[in-house]
Amino acid sequence: MKRRSIRAKMAALVIIPLVALLGLWLLATALTVGPARNLADAGLFARHVGGPAAQVVAELQTERRLTVVWLAQPGTSTEITAQRDATDTAVREFRQQSASEDVSDRADDLIKRRLTEFTGELDQLQSARSAADAGGAGRSADLRAAAMTAYTKIIDAAYRLFVPLAEVQDPQLSQLSRTLIGLSRARELVAQEDALVSAVFAVGKPAMNDVTQIAGAIGAQRQLFADAVGELPDADRARYQEMVRGDAFVQLAVMEEAFLSRGQPNNPLPINAANWRTATNAVLKALRSFEEQAAAAPAERSEAAVSTAYTRIVATGLAGLISVALALWVGLRVSRSVAGRLLRLRDTATDLAEVELPAVVARLRKGERVEVAEAELSFGHDEIGEVGRAFAEVRRTAVRSAVDEAVLRHGLNEVFLNVARRSQTLLHRQLSLLDRMERRARDPQELEDLFRLDHLSTRMRRHAEDLVILAGGAPGRGWRHPVAAVDVIRGSVSEIEEYVRVVVEKIPDVAIAGRAVGDIIHLLAELVENGTSFSPPQTRVHVSAEKGPDGLLVRVADRGLGMTEEALAEANARLAVPPDFDPANSARLGLMVVARLAARHGITVALTRSSHGGVCAEALIPNSLIATVPKPAAKPTPVTDLPKRPSGAKIPVQAEVSARPEPVTQTAGSVDVGGLPRRSRQVPAEPPASPAPEAASPVSERTPQRVRANLAAFQRGTASGRASLDAPADQATQPESLSDGGETDSSGSVPAGDNGPSSPAATPPETDSVEGDQPVRDEGKAQP
Repeated sequence: MKRRSIRAKMAALVIIPLVALLGLWLLATALTVGPARNLADAGLFARHVGGPAAQVVAELQTERRLTVVWLAQPGTSTEITAQRDATDTAVREFRQQSASEDVSDRADDLIKRRLTEFTGELDQLQSARSAADAGGAGRSADLRAAAMTAYTKIIDAAYRLFVPLAEVQDPQLSQLSRTLIGLSRARELVAQEDALVSAVFAVGKPAMNDVTQIAGAIGAQRQLFADAVGELPDADRARYQEMVRGDAFVQLAVMEEAFLSRGQPNNPLPINAANWRTATNAVLKALRSFEEQAAAAPAERSEAAVSTAYTRIVATGLAGLISVALALWVGLRVSRSVAGRLLRLRDTATDLAEVELPAVVARLRKGERVEVAEAELSFGHDEIGEVGRAFAEVRRTAVRSAVDEAVLRHGLNEVFLNVARRSQTLLHRQLSLLDRMERRARDPQELEDLFRLDHLSTRMRRHAEDLVILAGGAPGRGWRHPVAAVDVIRGSVSEIEEYVRVVVEKIPDVAIAGRAVGDIIHLLAELVENGTSFSPPQTRVHVSAEKGPDGLLVRVADRGLGMTEEALAEANARLAVPPDFDPANSARLGLMVVARLAARHGITVALTRSSHGGVCAEALIPNSLIATVPKPAAKPTPVTDLPKRPSGAKIPVQAEVSARPEPVTQTAGSVDVGGLPRRSRQVPAEPPASPAPEAASPVSERTPQRVRANLAAFQRGTASGRASLDAPADQATQPESLSDGGETDSSGSVPAGDNGPSSPAATPPETDSVEGDQPVRDEGKAQP
């Protein structure tokens, strides 16, 4: 259902009665305007159509008589030529008047159709003239009858036009107009009678057809006169009766009676031609004058009716307009008052939901103190005012609830931080204990288990840091000096469970600022762990990096099932704008942690489709966190004769990269530019058992003696690394690589389980880390 505002509904309550009132007003006005407009239109049509058409009819009647006389008796055509010019002038005047724009706009369909018919008949006038001219004088009665028919047809079309022009909404005027049309038709029959008799006078003797037509015209015109006179008003009837008592009418009536009684075919007419001409001319002229005088009264009455109607329209219109305006003013005033208060109530509720409560929550998250305001909302004393007062109470309750919720959330964050800090303290103590146990261990299997336990503890520490980050705190780990990017990436890989499946490819020779090392290790660890968690166990996750103009771009690509476009868009939106911590959305805590860590250091993280079909996570570390690796002060002492790790051995890399069975000469320890301790060769505390010659043993051979020797050599190396931290900086030498060069392929990639971050040793050591008030370990093992 379409939503409509309260203002629209209130307007509807006002508009509907107004529309009804306006409709009644328009109806009353239309009932008044209609007759007035009809009378005005009738006057217009009488001036521009009826009058000119009546003049055309009169000229056509005269031309018809002259034409049939000319066809009956040879003679000159001077008189008929002059009459044709007079007829053409009347036709041109009619065409000009009837084609006016006012007539076209106001005429209805019937008037337009009759006007078109009459105009079309006028177009045939020239054809009738041409037919008469082609016949010549002295022809048969058929030519006279054809000419008579042609002219009569045009005149009949004019009378058909007069009928709709006489239709007006005033009954008396309409009746009078129809009566005048009847008188005009009677006069037309007198004109036809005159034309037929005049033609017979020219011929000398009438034919049977002539006698019949003349007798029919006399009978028809007498009947029409009788019908029309009975419908005339009393005054007009009296004038008509006085007119017909005149000499011309009496003489014409006597001659008509003589024709009817003694007129025979092929015998001369019992009528004097001169008397006939004089009487008919006078009768036709008197009848037309009577029609014009009788029509003048309806015209005057029509104008008076129009004036009265327009006066009534003005009065009705003003009264209706005042009523509509008054109703509109009252309705709008009431609706505006109600709608205005409701809109203010809506704006107050919107301000509470969109501005006030979010501002209160934001201030509470910043730790500011917020007082619940006792604001009064005044919306009147009616039902709307009661709703406003109820909403004021709701407003206070909502703000109070927001304050209580923020306090509760802050308390939960403090609980998270307290629990996380305690867990971190215990984990640090556990890692220190494991370190001491590793130093005392002599059994290879026991040492391997201790390393595994060390790795699990490192992962537990990362999960504890998640609570700190989600609670809004910062992890305690930190570095004072830059750390090589390769060590940072390997340290992040070492903090996940399935690190053996990760392949670290060639990493640019750059360093990460110490203040961000811990957070970047944590961030990359979350991304790598996602890659291993959501990809098949037999696949590998590739980690690569490249230096660009905007910083260091680290890619973590897996071969999993991937994500839909909608899921990728949602995840990238969360990464771009870190959401607030929601305990109900615990399934995506890792994504939330990554987003917060990235926002803390200005790192851009985005998820895209991997070229292998899975997901590729891209983390762009800005240039502000990138540092160059300074060159060492002294040339490093090479390490030679490092043993190869037997195929399939499960010993961590730390035990492998430093192990050497034979004694070596001791050199001064060194420290890397990132604070990373490097092992130095030294004489072992106790000589290890000599292993079997390497050439004689297969690659896959692993004897207890060799493992013990390797672990002992590793312990001596790590002890030397710790001692090197106390050595003067000017005595430091260039450290060796932590990885075994013999296990790295030509592309710089480190396969999982060989020489890459397959154990905790790949993590940059926390030699100079600061973690609250807790002591930190200085060994070169797997705790980032």
